[in-house]
Amino acid sequence: MKAEALLCSVVLTCLKKAGPVRASDIAGKFCRLLGPFLPPSKIADRNLQMAMPELTSKQRQDIIRGVWENLGRTAGEFPHLSTLRENTPEGQPGYEVQGAEHLKALAQHQGPVLFVSGHIGNWEMLPPAVARYGTPFASFYRAAGNRKVDAMIRSLRDAAMGPDPVPLFAKGAEGARAALRYVAKGGRLGMLVDQKMNDGIEARLFGLPAMTAPALASMALKYRCPVIPGYVVRLGPARLRIVVEPPMVLPQTGDKQQDLATLVQMINDRLESWVRQKPESWLWLHRRWPKSLYRKTR
Repeated sequence: MKAEALLCSVVLTCLKKAGPVRASDIAGKFCRLLGPFLPPSKIADRNLQMAMPELTSKQRQDIIRGVWENLGRTAGEFPHLSTLRENTPEGQPGYEVQGAEHLKALAQHQGPVLFVSGHIGNWEMLPPAVARYGTPFASFYRAAGNRKVDAMIRSLRDAAMGPDPVPLFAKGAEGARAALRYVAKGGRLGMLVDQKMNDGIEARLFGLPAMTAPALASMALKYRCPVIPGYVVRLGPARLRIVVEPPMVLPQTGDKQQDLATLVQMINDRLESWVRQKPESWLWLHRRWPKSLYRKTR
């Protein structure tokens, strides 16, 4: 455990010293070279076969290499999130915000707000960029098994969020209950809802059945609060665009179950539209669809 923490500390220190652009380039190239040989790449290939059957084998492999590169760049940029600034000159590290007017409007909103996104581009930049508009939101995270490693990761996230850090809820039942209480008290919460949840509800994603977490949609309908979709576009090494879309129009038919299913589907449709714009920006590496589909061959 100590060796793992020491290795993590050394890697983070080296990435920090390299600067945001060089760290992004080094980690991106490393993962682009190594990733296609790892088992998750076979899952990604099967996912692409099912979701985008019009692609050729070469196109799928190009996307998979891009997925690994984006993942590496995201990791390389992680120690630098607190230093990235908005509207820096083109070609320099930093970010821009498209749809900032929606954040400015929310800064004065009283009551809960929900932000919805997916593992697209450098998703780690979304919380700190939004926070700088006076609309910080709490979020979920998967705790690292090593406590020291987890502390390093949380420290970097807190630094990126600025002087007023917001809660980070560990994934799981206890974290979910704490997040629900936080929203009930008027808190802002962001969720990445693009991963499979076996005990969720079935919706469609790329035309395929996909078990999807209903928690965000359930909270949105319960509190009738704004739901803000947003995602991150990678423009280059440590160069990002934060896209913030207008609040979603919530269904209100009087049928709670139907409204829940409708909103979950609306969110999946939005995610799919983002991924189709730039497929290599999404994390295709996990089994998103039913197990039965992965036993079939093309």
